[in-house]
Amino acid sequence: MTPERSNASAAFIQGNRHLAAGDGPAAEACFREAARIAPHFAEPYANLGLVLDKKGAAAEAESCYRRSIALNPGHAKTHMNLGALLALQKRFGEAEAAYRRAIALNPRAPVAWSNLGVLYACIKREPEAEQCYRTAMDLDADYATARFNLSYLLLRQGRLEEGWRCLEARDWYAALAARLACPRWQGEALGGKSLLIGCEAGHGDMIQFCRYAAVIKAQGAAHITLLCHPALKRLFATLDAVDAVIGLDEPIARSGWDFWTPPLSIPYHCNTRVDSIPAAIPYLRARPDQIAQWAPTLPAHGIRVGLAWKGSPEFENDADRSLPRLEALVPLGAVTGARFVSLQKGAGEAEAAQPPPGLPLVHFGSRIEDFADTAAIVTGLDLVICVDTALAHLAGALGKPCWVLLPYYKTDWRWLTGRTDSPWYPGVMRLFRQPAMGDWASVITEVGAALQRFVQSRQSPADDAATTVPARLRSQAH
Repeated sequence: MTPERSNASAAFIQGNRHLAAGDGPAAEACFREAARIAPHFAEPYANLGLVLDKKGAAAEAESCYRRSIALNPGHAKTHMNLGALLALQKRFGEAEAAYRRAIALNPRAPVAWSNLGVLYACIKREPEAEQCYRTAMDLDADYATARFNLSYLLLRQGRLEEGWRCLEARDWYAALAARLACPRWQGEALGGKSLLIGCEAGHGDMIQFCRYAAVIKAQGAAHITLLCHPALKRLFATLDAVDAVIGLDEPIARSGWDFWTPPLSIPYHCNTRVDSIPAAIPYLRARPDQIAQWAPTLPAHGIRVGLAWKGSPEFENDADRSLPRLEALVPLGAVTGARFVSLQKGAGEAEAAQPPPGLPLVHFGSRIEDFADTAAIVTGLDLVICVDTALAHLAGALGKPCWVLLPYYKTDWRWLTGRTDSPWYPGVMRLFRQPAMGDWASVITEVGAALQRFVQSRQSPADDAATTVPARLRSQAH
């Protein structure tokens, strides 16, 4: 080994130590130094690409991956990392080729098969995705990621029996499990027992699955405690089957219950199928005093429509599930008789404060403290129109008519496939799906026509005679 290669190897090894310790900047510096000393040394480029990829420098990361592959085309992991980067950029054909090359080099690597499965699921080649996941599981029965990925595909297809079972491969609740001394519920009889329902995933997940407290109570549980995000605590106090609610910002005892369970595991132990989803709507409600507090702030006349066009920017698919701008909803403003209320909290508030011409809004912004406030506002509305956020689950749980705008790309599993309704919220939920990736215009056109019909159906004869439906929207209704 030449002195240059020896020095480069030393820098590379030191970079790996920093990488293992989570020190990205130090690792990056070492890998850059190794590549400078020995520019024909493939491995520093591969690991530098990984560091750059993690910090969001996609273009430079891709360049490093490709440089490493050019120097050493036989390293399967570099092809796989390149594939993951390309898939994130929706360069699906290139990503598939990279994954396929990784598999050709190492056909017994379950992670490559699972990643290829995720790619196929994203582009709706679901039979191929399922086969990839099952291949990964055959290669390594303990590879939880493939089983978890398969769960989403099965649940989306309504194959709930195996879907719930595969979902048990998740580990979101590991931190909570480490804090509790009581055993995890595995479906044992609950007659006379106490149960802690833990908190996992996001606000919408908790709103959707808190319904299972009533199911557990019906099985004979004597006492149910629900752990939740602080913003949900006042709202969840209205759940009839729950005896105590604890916020994540409060101290949590290590014991005091007979069992604990993650909420998303309850459907598995209760054998929930599409035709047996517990859907006694409503199962949440707003407090009368809060309804009275918010009622005077709502539009006095017309059909009151709540709008939410953005979710949390931290959500992995937010760029696809959220509308790019409030301006996209301006066509709804042409529906005579509709009065709009912004339900945005956080992202989108600035737009709501200065709405575009043609879409006047009542905006509450920071006056909304938590979901109990939102529930009181929603109770006073006639309809909620929103993207796929916690608000959709809140409206559904309250029994309020709700229209959900769904993306074509990575449609969430809970809305199933090809349906315009939801068995989770029967009779109140309507789904509007993008026909192609990024095509919100078609969705808004469809929603506008439906809103016109909704307003007309809710207006009194006197109101109907006094309003004129714009010709452009009238033609869209047929």
